[in-house]
Amino acid sequence: MSSPSAPLDLTALARHVSDVVREGGAIAARLFDGGGAKRWTKGDDSPVTEADIAVDRFLADRLPPLVAGSGWLSEETADTPERLDRRHVWVVDPIDGTRAFVEGVPEWVVSVALVEDGRPVLGVVHNPVRDVTHVATLGGGATLNGDAIVVSDSASLDGARVGGTRALITPLRAHGVVEGDWIYALANRLVRVADGALHAALARPAAHDWDIAAAHVILREAGAKLTDFDGAEPSYNRRSTRQSALVAAAPQRHAALIAAIAADPILVAAKDGPK
Repeated sequence: MSSPSAPLDLTALARHVSDVVREGGAIAARLFDGGGAKRWTKGDDSPVTEADIAVDRFLADRLPPLVAGSGWLSEETADTPERLDRRHVWVVDPIDGTRAFVEGVPEWVVSVALVEDGRPVLGVVHNPVRDVTHVATLGGGATLNGDAIVVSDSASLDGARVGGTRALITPLRAHGVVEGDWIYALANRLVRVADGALHAALARPAAHDWDIAAAHVILREAGAKLTDFDGAEPSYNRRSTRQSALVAAAPQRHAALIAAIAADPILVAAKDGPK
């Protein structure tokens, strides 16, 4: 466990966190492979399963001791204001893509970030079914299954594969973008930009911190940008966990997308609309 005053060794910490996340992913994978995981519907009409709860409890037990005095923010844990006073906060989605999990689609992930002073400094996004793990630390680069990843870039949007909802992508077709494969989990969609499977990704407004924090540091360390539609980077561990509409891409392509969005009334109107 780290000392509250000592600088974090992010490289060593990332190894520990990756191991913990993989263990948590194995818990969910057993329930996924077996099928029939108990499920409920939350107040916002989104699904939750016994796998979400089991992984959340496991991570809540294992992660906070790794950083002394750290706070906790998870989709499946009741939020409390105590985290707002903590310099370090774990931001967790035990299963990002629960709908995919429920439907038997192996595109869900476990997403864990460590936020320091409102900025993610460590991120792990792990797909246990496909055994794919994206990891990044601030200043330490990004990896996919241990191999370094760096985005390629272009100022042109022609032929760019963009992941997101059709409502966001359709107005951009005039610029030559191509709709990428639909990826349920937002964290998974974002890291696919970091590893080059997508050239860009869009997200409707009202994503939460736990959907994007881990992917944010992975994108940044791979050389990409994640901002709202006005070009501002998300910040974390605020009282509200909700985020605006988002765009992720390598810098030149990101600038082209921001310009295209600003010129389209539909997309301008969408930036603060319902998710």
